[in-house]
Amino acid sequence: MSNDNKPPGGGPTAHSDTFAADSLPPEELWPDFDYSLPELGAYPDRINVAKVLLDDQVAAGKGGNPVLHLAEETWTYAELQGRANRIARVLVEDHGLVPGNRVLLRGANTPMLVACWFAVLKAGGICVTTMPLLRARELIYTMDRGGVTHALCEAGLSDEMEEAAAGWPELKHLAFFSPAGDGAGTLETAMEGKLSDFEAVDTSAGDVALIAFTSGSTGGAKGTMHFHRDVLATCDCFPRHIGRIGETDVVTGTPPLAFTFGLGGLTVFPMRYGASTRFLTAPAPDEVLDTIQRYGVTQIYTAPTAYRAMADLWDKYDISSLRQGISAGETLPKATWEAFRDATGIRLIDGLGATEMFHIFVSETPDDMRAGFTGRAIPGYRAKVVDDDGNEAPPGTPGQLAVKGPTGCRYINDIERQKMYVKDGWNYPGDVYEMSDEGYFRYVARGDDMIISSGYNISGPEVEAMLLEHPAVAECAVVASPDPDRTNIVKAFIVPRPGAGTGEALTAELQDFVKNGIAPYKYPRAVEYIDELPKTQTGKVQRFVLRQREREKG
Repeated sequence: MSNDNKPPGGGPTAHSDTFAADSLPPEELWPDFDYSLPELGAYPDRINVAKVLLDDQVAAGKGGNPVLHLAEETWTYAELQGRANRIARVLVEDHGLVPGNRVLLRGANTPMLVACWFAVLKAGGICVTTMPLLRARELIYTMDRGGVTHALCEAGLSDEMEEAAAGWPELKHLAFFSPAGDGAGTLETAMEGKLSDFEAVDTSAGDVALIAFTSGSTGGAKGTMHFHRDVLATCDCFPRHIGRIGETDVVTGTPPLAFTFGLGGLTVFPMRYGASTRFLTAPAPDEVLDTIQRYGVTQIYTAPTAYRAMADLWDKYDISSLRQGISAGETLPKATWEAFRDATGIRLIDGLGATEMFHIFVSETPDDMRAGFTGRAIPGYRAKVVDDDGNEAPPGTPGQLAVKGPTGCRYINDIERQKMYVKDGWNYPGDVYEMSDEGYFRYVARGDDMIISSGYNISGPEVEAMLLEHPAVAECAVVASPDPDRTNIVKAFIVPRPGAGTGEALTAELQDFVKNGIAPYKYPRAVEYIDELPKTQTGKVQRFVLRQREREKG
């Protein structure tokens, strides 16, 4: 199959509101797409991913199977379908939604948020799911960038939403719901008189299904657009070939559904294979372990920091049901991978993904995972390491990671950013990697996490990984701090473990520890102890906040 610039299939759009289509970058700036994996090349021209993931499962006789759990509440596939259909009727019949309208969704990970997501897609709308802790000004920014016309919000988050609505006159309709759909929210009230059947709009495979915003780990959030076929393609790559989800799996995890890592791992992946998801009532490590023990969870999606914390607590719980853990959001340090394996016997799956790509494209199965490496390009994707001129770098040589597959970057109304991310048909996620002779990719740094000090290029994450092996270090972040003599020095921000202390003796011990573990010139010449690292709501460390602070001080 040729890798031309436009994926196969599609046909005429079903969207009468063409805002999203009009906001796509010109096709000559899109990446190349690779649909050579057999299951990807068989997609029809018309796809509504909500029909595929939900209606088709019910039609296949799985309507009575569980799909979503929250505390003691469980919904079946048929119950989710009925609620989504009634919400779709509210949107269309009461709120005047037409195909192509953008609907902002705001809420914690709950069954009702999932029902709203499916309702929007079934009605032909475009989902703009937001982090639940966003403030009004951030919501206004999102609504402005996404051209949002409707909003569905969890009732407990109404204050910021109402303030944002007052500041965004283009918002036509706003409704509130309860987490399990059993409250007295305006959405539930409107649903009461609606029929539970609704035929999904016959969207094109190439119609936009969602606008996902990056988490802000490197600055302002950027909107990325994904088609119905993109969502389905991700379901047929990572979870089929690496995660290997089955109908009997019960999945849990911490990332919000507004984060594509969470949307994939906790909703669309399990539903593609008839599995169920148990949402957490709290994301703390002890709550996660208790949930695994109490409900027989088999698979978890979360970030490296959670796995590190759980490795210290696992012996207090029976987690024998857990067979698999998937880590993403940040690179998984070798020390954390080994600590979790030694504690539980589970070989974690590390995964590299990006909001721009929708989900994971470099990973490996547990049996083939190698500590310290992210993995290899997964089936459906290709990846390489290139130098500054775009030439493929030899094994063991750091360079920019480039990737292509069935998904790719399409920024909303941001041509300059599009040109930075997509070059010569390849997506450039902004990561510095090196590749082994066997095709395994080892993370070196984000492009902007490289520290240049006295002419040396020093990887901040490499120093972090070394520090994390010290028993006194709970979390850390390493950034460049301006220095008149060395241009920059390596500075470490340390969250110490309880009782570890924060004095000069520990600083000297940590510096010697790094010197003895990696090249001495990489050691942190400055150490600052803090109570917590700045993070996004998805758990990513915001190193740019620390870098900016150091620049302002210097």
